[in-house]
Amino acid sequence: MEEFASWRANGRRFTHRGHQIFYRDDGGGADGTLVCIHGFPTASWDWHRVWPGLCTRFARVLAPDMIGFGWSAKPSNYLYSIADQADIHEDLLREQGIDRCHILAHDYGDTVAQELLARDAERRAAGDESLMIESVCLLNGGLFPETHRARPVQRLLASPLGPLASFLASERAYTASLSSVFGPDTKPSKEELDQFWTLWCSKRGKRNGHKLIRYMGERRKYRERWVGALRDAVVPLRLIDGLLDPVSGAHMVRRYRELIPNPDVVELPKVGHYPQVEASDDTLAAFVDFHATRVPHRTT
Repeated sequence: MEEFASWRANGRRFTHRGHQIFYRDDGGGADGTLVCIHGFPTASWDWHRVWPGLCTRFARVLAPDMIGFGWSAKPSNYLYSIADQADIHEDLLREQGIDRCHILAHDYGDTVAQELLARDAERRAAGDESLMIESVCLLNGGLFPETHRARPVQRLLASPLGPLASFLASERAYTASLSSVFGPDTKPSKEELDQFWTLWCSKRGKRNGHKLIRYMGERRKYRERWVGALRDAVVPLRLIDGLLDPVSGAHMVRRYRELIPNPDVVELPKVGHYPQVEASDDTLAAFVDFHATRVPHRTT
């Protein structure tokens, strides 16, 4: 719990549309700026096990809690969207005076990364170099709506009963659902589940579950834009995937290989939905290898 408390104590904040956004900012390496984009329903804390290794390599490592998540603001009267979450990351980069970045994303964060990639392509086409993505590494996530296997609690939140389900959500149901997407031999400890629950509930956040889950519908609506951003990417791209993930495991990897030209995939056969938590050493090694062998770097 000391490390968990330290993560929050060492965070910073900036303002987005009148709301406070929590983020971690660290580093010490030479390889530019890395932005880490977390998933649903957790927060930047997801990266804590790989954080030291990332900070050793990169000069800056930025990891915000997106609005509605973790220790960021969780307004009840707010239109949560993938586009707005992408705005948060761009606003943070611009506030910090950063015009080049690498991305490491997971789950819901993958979709945000896809939107950022689509915007990057539009800027490149217009000759705008004000903010450019240099590489993208994706962990398990719903990259293709046709392969995303939503959990029962996600389907419930997305249904007309979503507001009631958000209000009545219990710690037991939450932790059981979250644990079910981990691999059978890499389940989170009770302490880890308690931390995830704390992040979800802080600032009365669980009441917004049915609003945040709208991203599943957005994935269907903007499929061509977001899948096209991966298919047409001009920057180095790697997928690291835990194959035992019931949401976006081996079946999603098969679709990725079908649709993405020259797919660069690292498969983790004994891991579920959270590679950075379940197999942090293997995930970090695959990510570092990607940057060592596939990604040209500019020092800051």
